[in-house]
Amino acid sequence: MFDQAVAELRTVRDWLRFAVSRFQAAGLHYGHGSQEAYDEAAYLILHTLHLPLDRLDPFLDARLLPDEARQVAGILARRIDERLPAPYLTGEAWLHGFRFKVDPRVIVPRSFLAPLILDQFLPWVMEPERIHATLDLCTGSGCLAILLAHAFPQARVDAVDLSPDALAVARDNVADYGLTEQVSLVQSDLFTALAGRQYDLIVSNPPYVTADAMAHLPQEYRHEPVMALASGDDGLDALRVILAQAPAHLNPGGLLAVEIGHNRDAVEAAFPHLEFTWPEVDGGEDTLFVISREQLIP
Repeated sequence: MFDQAVAELRTVRDWLRFAVSRFQAAGLHYGHGSQEAYDEAAYLILHTLHLPLDRLDPFLDARLLPDEARQVAGILARRIDERLPAPYLTGEAWLHGFRFKVDPRVIVPRSFLAPLILDQFLPWVMEPERIHATLDLCTGSGCLAILLAHAFPQARVDAVDLSPDALAVARDNVADYGLTEQVSLVQSDLFTALAGRQYDLIVSNPPYVTADAMAHLPQEYRHEPVMALASGDDGLDALRVILAQAPAHLNPGGLLAVEIGHNRDAVEAAFPHLEFTWPEVDGGEDTLFVISREQLIP
């Protein structure tokens, strides 16, 4: 079918229609930057043709050269046949206007913590200039660490991950943003290698997928590192460690913010003595909480 498409399809509009039809027929799953077949198809086509990702309309009736058609056909075929998330095909992911290199060594950036970071955690942080030490726990690609550095330019940022492969990707991204002096990469199993270090702000997008959900993940998500997703039967194994050890690593008045997916009920049942605040985040209601050091200490 793709050979026939290369022979007969002419314009970006033709290829967009074809791609949406093929994606729909293949029953692809989304959630790695796009939420539907149209957006995913447009992104892959524009990226492959080296066109601006936010300007589709001016190019809809542009005709593709034969080699361009073959390249577009190739990336669309891989998306269907291999069920690879689009960012793994293009080698990049976008999060609130920031571009990050990605590959299967890291999960695709998609954290609901990003807007809170870019808003400098208002209203919980009333004086952003007083934030001098921050931690991104389970940094993966380094995306949240880089956002922390952007939002709090006066702050030191530690970016921690257990995976040396993930840290290699994060190192490239930190270098790309010219932040090697501000962001330090640390290989650690959560807080294990951080003895004596304290922070004004800790953010974490840790593994939180339950065993049952792992068993039913769409194929696209199975390309991501298991260690970045799975967290025991109830999805709370990593969170238990974070909540137990965070107070020792927070300065007085320090803040902890953790993304936990759709596990709010389980979190509140497991920690009934803690007073979590659940910010309203666009598209991510009940997916993350904020809590202070003082609220974490019994």
